[in-house]
Amino acid sequence: MGVLLGLLGGVGLLLVWMACVTPRGHRRGRRRGGRLAELLLRAGVEGVRPAALVGISAGCAVVAGAVMVAVSRTLPVGVVFAAVAAYVPVAALRGRARRRQRELSDVWPEAVDNLASAVRAGLSLPEALTQLGDRGPEPLREPFQRFGRDYAASGRFGDCLDRLKIRLADPVGDRVVEALRVAREVGGGELGRMLRTLSTFLREDAHTRSELESRQAWTVNGARLAVSAPWLVLLTLSFQREVISRYASTTGVIVLLVGSASCLVAYRLMVRIGRLPQERRVLS
Repeated sequence: MGVLLGLLGGVGLLLVWMACVTPRGHRRGRRRGGRLAELLLRAGVEGVRPAALVGISAGCAVVAGAVMVAVSRTLPVGVVFAAVAAYVPVAALRGRARRRQRELSDVWPEAVDNLASAVRAGLSLPEALTQLGDRGPEPLREPFQRFGRDYAASGRFGDCLDRLKIRLADPVGDRVVEALRVAREVGGGELGRMLRTLSTFLREDAHTRSELESRQAWTVNGARLAVSAPWLVLLTLSFQREVISRYASTTGVIVLLVGSASCLVAYRLMVRIGRLPQERRVLS
């Protein structure tokens, strides 16, 4: 019990130190460039700092570890489940980011078609982008509404596009925004044709990627099932104190460490083998 109290106190002191000691400018730089900040943007979660995500992960770890130590009376088992619980918020954000990217990929062709129709009707490019906030696909309305407010306040098309890219945090959105930026700077009467060509390309790309994702889903699901199975067994054994107490020995700790490393390596390998090429963001 003393070890658990010491762990809780240490985590609390660490969070207080991170909040009070870290300079504000340094936190802002990390928020812009860190992987956690990028993950939050891709998941569409605004107003949450990476430090808050770290705090949530730490809180999940402490709660899960405390519960498992209380149930099994075995500290190594509690530490293992605490590590698993600490990863749960990050895994949830990654799943949300994948779903959001898939959803945006499906609606971008419709949005580009709306842009082409608006330009053909005589609207300027900023006006066409602004009207997507009212008439565009539902997942894209909020970012384009904010674009319209930004452009009405500043009138700087390039800066507003940069902020739009940050809010979208989407590889397809980057391509669309950069194509519009080039069309705006170069000018000419080929904007409508360019938008129609871009819409056709995005629709074909989304259709192909959807087929490939449906085919490789069994690989990812199989990897998740294979990794979770031994830990579900360990969770069941935690209610049998005579059996689970054996993991408190040196041999038991070694078994847990080797099992954790094996599951992690095997899962990463299976996911990497079945993973599709990730789209990279353009000039982000």
